[in-house]
Parts: sequence; structure tokens; C-alpha cells
Amino acid sequence: MRKSQIARIPQTTPVRDHAWMDLERIASVEVSSEDADYPIESALILEEKKGWRAANPGMQTIRLIFDEPQKLRRILLVFEDAENSRTQEFALRWSPDIQSSFRQIVRQQWNFSPPDSVRETEDYPVELSEVKVLELMIVPDKCGGEVRASLVSLRLS
Repeated sequence: MRKSQIARIPQTTPVRDHAWMDLERIASVEVSSEDADYPIESALILEEKKGWRAANPGMQTIRLIFDEPQKLRRILLVFEDAENSRTQEFALRWSPDIQSSFRQIVRQQWNFSPPDSVRETEDYPVELSEVKVLELMIVPDKCGGEVRASLVSLRLS
């Protein structure tokens, strides 16, 4: 029998050691609603830990519009809810310009079930060039409950 050892496969770079884009400097953001105590900047700025929360229940949209088209290699999303049992769905999509139709990156569902399942972390390696717009749409409760969407962080590289 021939045998060889498999080379160690490098793990994804840890979140804390990664060089993330400075979204505050390179993009503007549009948001469908926000709680005054949890503004969208709290989920986008690297030093912030508080996160964003919508002011109203129902579907919400966060749209990043880059000053110059960007190349994206990694998208990290973190959602958290320790209070509500629910099924959330989100869709992440991009466009090369503001007028073009969007191209879907991913559509994902997650079941929050406190106290055991309260944090969803999605880490996507991507190869996207010429990204002018990145859009995140969140349906916080597929059953139509009065839950407000929230996002702990969105990081790009």
C-alpha cells in the first residue's frame, strides 16, 4: 500500500487578525430603518461592537455603495439573538453599478433557538471583481412575527 501524509490545509484567517476594508472611508450606506441606539455604523466600523438593529419589524435592507468598484475576497456576517426563537432568512447580492440588476451571492436561513442557538456566523470566501453595490436583505422572522432585524457585524476584504 502506498501512503503519504496530506499537507495541512490552512484555516480561514481568524477574524481578529484579518485586514478588513475600512467601509467608513470607501463606501456610503443606505438602510431601510435603524434603531437610534443601534445605528448601522455600529455593525460596519471595525472598532464598534454594539451592532445594528432595525427600528421596525419586517424585511430590512442594508446597501453599501462603494465610491470606487471593489474586489471582494471575503464576506463575514455575524447575527445574534438571545431573546427570540425564529427562522431568519437573508440574501446577499452585488451589482457592478447602481443601475444594473443584482447577482445573488447567497441566500441562507438560520434558526435562532435560545439559549442554545443564538449566534450565526457566516464566512464566505468569494472572488468578486468590480463590485459597486453590495446589498444585504434580512427577513428576521419567516413566520411574520414582530421581530426586528439585527446584525452584529459585516466585514469585507
